[in-house]
Amino acid sequence: MSNETKRANGVPASNVATTVWEYWVDAVQRQILYLDVMRRRGNQFLEHQSEGNPPVLQFEHEMLIDGRTLERPCNYALLRIVPDDETAADVTLRPFVVIDPRAGHGPGIGGSKHDSQVGVALRAGHPVYFVTFFPEPVPGQTLSDVAAAEAHFIEEVTRRHPEAPAKPCVIGNCQAGWAVAALASIVPDLVGPILLNGAPMSYWAGVDGKNPMRYSGGLLGGKWLASLAGELGNGRFDGAHLVANFENLNPANTLWTKQYNLYSRVDTESERYLGFEKWWGGFFLMNAEEMDAIVSELFIGNRLASGSLTTKDGSRLDLRNIRSPIVVFASWGDNITPPQQALNWIIDLYEDEEQITRNGQTIVYVLHEDIGHLGIFVSGKVAKKEHAEIVQTLDLIEALPPGLYEMVIEPKIPGIKHEDLVPGDFIVQLEGRTIADLQALDDKQRDEEYFTAVERISQMNDWLYRTFASPWVRATSNEWTAAWMRWMHPLRFERRMFSDQNPLMQGVAGLAEGVAANRQAASTDNFLVGLERDTSSFIVDALDAYRDTRDDFGRNLFKLVYGPFGLGALFPPEDRGPRHDPVHIEEIEAYAHSLLERIEEGGFAEGVMRMIAANMTDERRVDRRSALLARKILGEHPRLAQISDLTPTERRRMFKDQALMLYLDSESAIAALPKLLPTQAERDDAVAIAIDVLMAEPGDEQLKGPLATKIASVLGLGAPTKPAAKPAPRTRSRRTTGKVA
Repeated sequence: MSNETKRANGVPASNVATTVWEYWVDAVQRQILYLDVMRRRGNQFLEHQSEGNPPVLQFEHEMLIDGRTLERPCNYALLRIVPDDETAADVTLRPFVVIDPRAGHGPGIGGSKHDSQVGVALRAGHPVYFVTFFPEPVPGQTLSDVAAAEAHFIEEVTRRHPEAPAKPCVIGNCQAGWAVAALASIVPDLVGPILLNGAPMSYWAGVDGKNPMRYSGGLLGGKWLASLAGELGNGRFDGAHLVANFENLNPANTLWTKQYNLYSRVDTESERYLGFEKWWGGFFLMNAEEMDAIVSELFIGNRLASGSLTTKDGSRLDLRNIRSPIVVFASWGDNITPPQQALNWIIDLYEDEEQITRNGQTIVYVLHEDIGHLGIFVSGKVAKKEHAEIVQTLDLIEALPPGLYEMVIEPKIPGIKHEDLVPGDFIVQLEGRTIADLQALDDKQRDEEYFTAVERISQMNDWLYRTFASPWVRATSNEWTAAWMRWMHPLRFERRMFSDQNPLMQGVAGLAEGVAANRQAASTDNFLVGLERDTSSFIVDALDAYRDTRDDFGRNLFKLVYGPFGLGALFPPEDRGPRHDPVHIEEIEAYAHSLLERIEEGGFAEGVMRMIAANMTDERRVDRRSALLARKILGEHPRLAQISDLTPTERRRMFKDQALMLYLDSESAIAALPKLLPTQAERDDAVAIAIDVLMAEPGDEQLKGPLATKIASVLGLGAPTKPAAKPAPRTRSRRTTGKVA
């Protein structure tokens, strides 16, 4: 048989050789290009550090206030985002303040792309501000100092926009989310709506068998390691430790996937990779006192959700004191802040949804199906959908009757009713939810009782450390040893090793330049390329199996040590129910009493609003188009001229008051409608407006639902055409299983 007819696996030998050679050339070139990207990453890391690790914002900005100059100095600062040629800030719109997390990395991730939280607000015409921070904390600064600085920044933003119709909307990402919520609970009148994105609020929460990060504190013996790290750092905690913990959660991504994605697509992926690594490798420091407070009071103590956390001046952080609407954005794909940790504070503080309503609080949550923790802040798709729709819906959220809602975002279907009013590509509805709906996302908090023992053991271990080991650690630590340890941290050393500081990397740039000029990529149908991908998948599966085994072992060990047959027997669960603030309760009762006294006051506008609120209560669903229709009708209908001079905030307050009156005493509120609408013409006009706003179907000439039936009877309007159907509860398979994608 001749060489020409010889075959290997059915492929001519000459073709096999060509395929192998093609793949070999491509693989070697990719290795050189990959190594050059690592070199550039190292140089970028060193350059970014030499510049003082400025925020990675992609928008021009100017500093307004340097927190290091305040009476209570801290390393925070207020920036104003300067609109570019394509955007212009409208001074009559509410300003936005974006606060990034100080959790190991530097600031800027909320504005690191054109499609970002900053970009979305800018394109909507809002003035945008950004709260940044510097790598080095001010000696002695505390979390209270940071809160005071942030309050000062928000006051300054409010002062700069006297024409704005509402107070600033404050966006808190991750760690900044709980900080914003705590601030809003202490100074309720300071802010407008607050957006908590991927923010851990209830630290013990999670589904049994999932969310391994919450067990780490107990497995490590509590907060003594954080105390040790702070003293080894000469009073400062290295944020690189936190970043390393994040990376350890998903070894497949850290050790393989992220790097392989770069290697396999090095021709197109390098700039995106370097852009993200500029932020990911910007390691910042915290004072040891700050980290101690976070670990002991929040992570291990879980005192924010229980309302038992107090400041140095004695103020109690009770999230029920927040008067502004709260929007919580969480994701099932977030393994750092799962939905339970983002939402269970509501279950901790309220027995049922009626308590939320009576408290006058409006809470809206948004659940993404699969985006990861960083994707909540970084993903361009999330920015263009969830963040954009939240920004567009804030006015409606502020006008909602108090209660618990889920924001449901669906694609806009061509030809829908009032399509011209929908500004984007999605339809937004706010659907009423109950505490039972939130409990369905959890597993009835089956393993949270173990964490009481963790807290007690943590306190004991930290006392032992501070009594016997701390004096020796402090005696042998100084700024020189602390700086050396920071510089030799594996995450920093790795970047420095691949930079031009390493003599072995000197020739890589020239090689990469030559390869780029003569690039020969393998064809996509090359069977060795497919084999490479299959091998990569095998490696990922193996690392995932290791992770699952590790996490299962840690979880079982945690339960064994802290469960009822371990330390849990010595430290039984404590009653950590929320303590009610008598002053706050008195304020709520006084306001409710004032509303009931005014239940017969008002005229046409109050009557219309009360009708609309009744139907919203019946249907437990609000469409954003209704708010846009109401705004349009308000400017056109002559009977509503009496409230046209009110500010949007005053109109929203009026509507919420009418809704609360219905909640507090629906019989009296409905019985008072004839006094608000004394003539038949007014009643007919009110019904027509309500039907228009609520987008009733063609042919419907009456309002629907139990409360609407009573209204029709009281006003002599006849019976409704048909009862309103309550929306079917939205189901997600992950809600009951707690599965993390």
